[in-house]
Amino acid sequence: MKHFVGMDLHSTNTVIGIIDETDTEKFSRKIPNNLDLILQVLLPYQSNISGIVIESTYNWYWLADGLMAAEYKVHLANPCAIQQYKGLKFTDDKHDAYWLATLLKLGILPEGYIHNRADCQLRDLLRKRLMLVRQRTQHILSFSSLMNRNLCHRVSSNTIKTLKESDLDDYISEHHLNMSAKANIASIGYLNERIKIIEKEILSIAKMKWGYEKLLTVPGIVKVLALTILLETGNINRFQRVGNFASYCRCVPSKRISNENNKG
Repeated sequence: MKHFVGMDLHSTNTVIGIIDETDTEKFSRKIPNNLDLILQVLLPYQSNISGIVIESTYNWYWLADGLMAAEYKVHLANPCAIQQYKGLKFTDDKHDAYWLATLLKLGILPEGYIHNRADCQLRDLLRKRLMLVRQRTQHILSFSSLMNRNLCHRVSSNTIKTLKESDLDDYISEHHLNMSAKANIASIGYLNERIKIIEKEILSIAKMKWGYEKLLTVPGIVKVLALTILLETGNINRFQRVGNFASYCRCVPSKRISNENNKG
């Protein structure tokens, strides 16, 4: 008889619930977040397990990767699309785990996409680059504002990126103002270095990705952006229609209209 597993994952523990095709509760327990322990708990049921559901929380990578490496069929639940009956008077972690397993059994589980481990790590590296670029922009704007409001001196972003701390002694004589400006320039220099290292690594891999060269033919899409689109998209065949992909890219407005009134 097929078994279905729901896992309610938390920061330090995972509540596991297992049901069979008749909705009989076969197992329920809270397990510390240790992959070996979780695999040991699942072992007696392994031959009958049809699938395992993990909710898409901030820390699901390690659990999904470990279960898939152990040859379990893993499903990633989309928590935004899962709604339990609001009239329930009591729910707990055990109930939530069984609920995930039940959705899988019924074939109505709203699922998220699981990237393979290598692409997931490269995608996260690109996201780290984006975070560093945003931080660099904050320091550039901060330095530009400092120069403008204190010295009425405008400096272009490209010039700011090339400045060194020693260059500021010719611009700013006041001690504290000089220190503040140097803090910006030192941070920009460090961020420039880390961004270049990341870009060198990701661009060495980019040409091996299918579709990369095609994306470069689109006006406005350059090397880093092309690889970002590839890795954020994953397997393009998971989108049934063009509209599904456009919606995934947040290019479709969301509207709720009732009686010609906008409900948000």
